[in-house]
Amino acid sequence: MREVEKRLRALAPGALGSLRRGIEKESLRVRPDGALAQTPHPAGLGSALTHPHVTTDFSESQLELITGVHAGAEACLEELTQIHQVVYRNIGDEVLWCASMPCGLPADDAIPIASFGSSNVGRAKTVYRTGLAHRYGRRMQAISGIHYNFSMPGISNDGYFALIRNFRRHSWLLLYLFGASPAVCTSFVKGRAHELQELKSGTLYLPYATSLRMGRLGYQSEAQARLAVSYNSLESYAASLQDALTRPYPPYEAIGIREGDDYRQLATSLLQIENEFYGTIRPKRVLRSGERPLHALRERGVEYVEVRMMDLNPFCPIGIEAGTMRFLDVFLLHCLLCDSPPDTPPELDAMARNLLRASGRGREPGLRLERGSQEVALSEWGGQVLAECEPIAAALDAAHYATTAGTGYRDALEAADASLHDPASTPSARVLEAMRQDHDGAYVRFVVAQSLQHRTAIQSLTLPAGVAEHFARLAEASLAEQRRIEAATTLPFETFRQQYLSSAMLS
Repeated sequence: MREVEKRLRALAPGALGSLRRGIEKESLRVRPDGALAQTPHPAGLGSALTHPHVTTDFSESQLELITGVHAGAEACLEELTQIHQVVYRNIGDEVLWCASMPCGLPADDAIPIASFGSSNVGRAKTVYRTGLAHRYGRRMQAISGIHYNFSMPGISNDGYFALIRNFRRHSWLLLYLFGASPAVCTSFVKGRAHELQELKSGTLYLPYATSLRMGRLGYQSEAQARLAVSYNSLESYAASLQDALTRPYPPYEAIGIREGDDYRQLATSLLQIENEFYGTIRPKRVLRSGERPLHALRERGVEYVEVRMMDLNPFCPIGIEAGTMRFLDVFLLHCLLCDSPPDTPPELDAMARNLLRASGRGREPGLRLERGSQEVALSEWGGQVLAECEPIAAALDAAHYATTAGTGYRDALEAADASLHDPASTPSARVLEAMRQDHDGAYVRFVVAQSLQHRTAIQSLTLPAGVAEHFARLAEASLAEQRRIEAATTLPFETFRQQYLSSAMLS
């Protein structure tokens, strides 16, 4: 019996039926012509600081839609759909940009940074984003994606970190299967060196790219490339992160903390706060009020993992499909159940190279990746991973469709296997084909057309009874909570900043 099957059978009864997942989805608000919206966060959506389901990410124009925690993919997507319906009732003629790489962007300093009000916690959120703008530029922060949160009862800290190590070893497969950002508007790279090719005036691409978002032009940082974060244990991970959070970094010291009353960033360390670390997957837990994420992990352990590398699917009105979620469940369980030896600095370097190859050249015929001291074809290695996933998919179907003999998980795995053998069927290939066939190779025209179709599809849906009223109450309550927080703010911001960033808060 294979090791995966042995470990599947060793799971506690009911464990597979106890999987939980949730989604955080980022989307730019744009005008119908595809230009970035410059309007403030819509009042009808409540407070971006305190609303549980609708907030902003980096930009005031960048919505983040957050589901609750769900036992099944369908329920999670139903909630995400309803949030989209409510959003569209509150943004006038604006449209949610359905792709990960941004729309036509204005000058860097014209991309509005998100505002969260006058409280200390709200100001800190905005200053943090101002720091990101100084460090990386605003255009990079306008990239959007899907974060997939995953948990299963009974997993220890060591179990979650074993999952994370294997995820990082095999995550190139997710880029191949689900990457959907092979092209970009030229405004995104204005003033930057790049290796992209021109597809049409105003559009750049790489012919075999899967996810430019996850490649050299996306969430990459020369400064963070120096971080050799170890995922061998919670202790080693926390130590790596604490060093990056407390060690001064000369280029960021040159930016400075503030000019007069205007803050430029929260800190001059390599990372201002934990969220600045651009990992493809993060160990997480729900925070208490005022708590630092690193302290929460050290104090109470890992509660779930956050997968951060999924592109928005521009062929889906809400950015992700049920089959994708089911495949992620299978894939993450595979990462948990397989042997997961400790990572080493050479392996970490090889993982980074594999990710860059898969993002920029993933559909290239015969592409090879590094595995140990050898190179192996992406298609061969991917096939081995998918074969090992078969008993997991079957077990999940048995757990989730016990009374209906459903095959949703096996169907998702079969679809992935079909894509592995047919690169033209992958989202990244379909994006390029649609751009060429219907939009003369123009990236912005393609995404505008898709986004307008999605708006029509979402607006045509019936909103279940009571949902609009529920979200109206949430919006009102969030605005009242922001006013309460602001009224209770008495500490000078500089004192708040120093206290929050103190090393004592990380322990």
